[in-house]
Amino acid sequence: MNWLPIALIALGGFLIGGVVSLWRADARPPAVLCGVFAAAAIAGGILWML
Repeated sequence: MNWLPIALIALGGFLIGGVVSLWRADARPPAVLCGVFAAAAIAGGILWML
C-alpha cells in the first residue's frame, strides 16, 4: 500500500482542525480557503486509493 494517500487524508484532517480554529476566531475567508484545501486533500487521498 502506498503511503501518499494516507498522508493526504491526514493532511486534510489537520487542515480541518485549522478550519475550526479560524472559524471560531472570526477569520471566515481564510477558514473557507483552508476548507477548500482540506476537501481537496481528502478527496485526492480517497481517489488515489480507488
